[in-house]
Amino acid sequence: MKQTAVEWLAHQLNLEPDGWVKDLIEQAKNMEKGQIIESYCKGCFDMWKDDGIVPRETSEQYYNETYKNGNK
Repeated sequence: MKQTAVEWLAHQLNLEPDGWVKDLIEQAKNMEKGQIIESYCKGCFDMWKDDGIVPRETSEQYYNETYKNGNK
């Protein structure tokens, strides 16, 4: 089974979270889940709309506009 980035990070840090740390990890997992679902739906819509696969440059541009610019 694949791991999400949040799950991978918690594992790498050898975290066995409890209390507020567990709550933060669960919040991060839920945020990441929402982002994955949204991206999948957007990709399906773009494929339907454009009748083809979205080029990698467009995907990279979407990521940069959505996540990088908001995290400065």
